[in-house]
Amino acid sequence: MVRPRRTIPVNPPAQDLTAILANIQRQLQEQQQEMTLIREQLAQQNQEPRVQEVPPPAQPVPPAVPPVQPIPPVAPQVPNIPPVAQPEVRQEIPRNAEVPVAPAEVQMQPQSVREDLLYERFRRMKAPEFEGPIDPIAADNWLIDMQVILDFMRLTEQEKVLCASFALKKDARHWWITVQMRRNVLTMSWQDFVDEFRAMYYNKEVLAAQQDELTSFTQGSMTVMEAVKKFEQLTRLCPNLITSETEKVRLMMKMFRTDIARQVSAGNSPPVTVSDCIERALRAEYWINRDKEAIAQFYKSKKEKKALAKTNQSRQSTEAKPQAQASNPNAQGPRQLGKNKRKGNFNNQGQQRNFPQKRNNQGDERNKDSYPQCNKCGKKHPGVCRQGINTCYVCGKEGHYTRSCPQNTQQ
Repeated sequence: MVRPRRTIPVNPPAQDLTAILANIQRQLQEQQQEMTLIREQLAQQNQEPRVQEVPPPAQPVPPAVPPVQPIPPVAPQVPNIPPVAQPEVRQEIPRNAEVPVAPAEVQMQPQSVREDLLYERFRRMKAPEFEGPIDPIAADNWLIDMQVILDFMRLTEQEKVLCASFALKKDARHWWITVQMRRNVLTMSWQDFVDEFRAMYYNKEVLAAQQDELTSFTQGSMTVMEAVKKFEQLTRLCPNLITSETEKVRLMMKMFRTDIARQVSAGNSPPVTVSDCIERALRAEYWINRDKEAIAQFYKSKKEKKALAKTNQSRQSTEAKPQAQASNPNAQGPRQLGKNKRKGNFNNQGQQRNFPQKRNNQGDERNKDSYPQCNKCGKKHPGVCRQGINTCYVCGKEGHYTRSCPQNTQQ
């Protein structure tokens, strides 16, 4: 039901405002009540399905009933009721409980498939190969790396032997073939493999040579860390030679260079443990290298300063020579005097004749920019311009040219 909208005057009087507001509130309340009734009716219609009234079908006319005859008694039949299935009780397995593993004969994977999977896992680990030279350090390093990889893969004893034997190449492969000829490697444990490997590559002659090298090993030109690495490899191969940590510290102090060992043993408390000895050696090496670099830098800068001073002095002497010649063109150096003496340029009284000194062409070429430009010839040169004058450019006399001047030493 929609009520007609009432018009409100635009400018109602002040006394009617209260009545207008009350009327508006009343209309809003009525509209809210109507909306509530409509919602209730819609809800009832949604809940109660509509049932269409179907008229009853027409009753058929029954046929004629025959006379009733007596029915013999029938034994009651009991239906076959199937047994009720009992609910299945599932026992939950704790999360941390160990799940039993089926034995090897129950597993469905054949032996070849398991070996292929093992090979793929081992190949992805990128295990190092061993070719078999009789080098105890290389053999020991390979054995340590292989032990780490096999432990990470969590293999059985026989699988460890199988993977390690696959990494043997060249001479080591031939050695393993000889082991297979005299032992059943299928039942060999990992410790048996290690014993066979050590018996081949850690024999008495090799170990004796390693002991001699350990007792005479010195640092030389190696760094502290390189020397310590080599020392640890030798001590790992000779466990019977070092019976205590004090003996190991003594051999390590003997290994270091003299300048490093002197600083390591300095002070009231010498090193007692191996870690303390290595730490002191590294600190001593750092300060020694720093002092060497400072001394080398000092001598390098000193040499550069000396070379720079020599270059500046040579440059100053080269620049001062043309200026001296320009200020006194009659002056001659000691070399020129010697030449004049050899040529006999002396007068009857034995006094040296003063001839104008020949200009140094190379000096003039280098320093021509320092002279002012001549207004007569347009060139830059010292002294009086002699263009247009029949005089020699060397000695300034008439009667000959520069090429025939007796003072021209460039002939």
